[in-house]
Amino acid sequence: MLPVDHLMLDAKQALLEEQHRKFRRFREEGRVGEAMQQFHATLSCALDLLNYSLHVLEQVLADQQQRHRSRPPDPPSSAN
Repeated sequence: MLPVDHLMLDAKQALLEEQHRKFRRFREEGRVGEAMQQFHATLSCALDLLNYSLHVLEQVLADQQQRHRSRPPDPPSSAN
């Protein structure tokens, strides 16, 4: 996982948390229409975070598989 991936995940997580705070505030204030609009924005941020997380996980897995394939085989053990 690259440092940029860490930064992107942190940024997306922070955006999601902020959107969720806004949603809770609207809901607590009884601003139902705004809360519903904010709910959709919050879900969109959550989807973005999950999709990016999946992308990162797939990339990590692909990198590990590539390293495993390019590794030379272990020498045969000599059993006496």
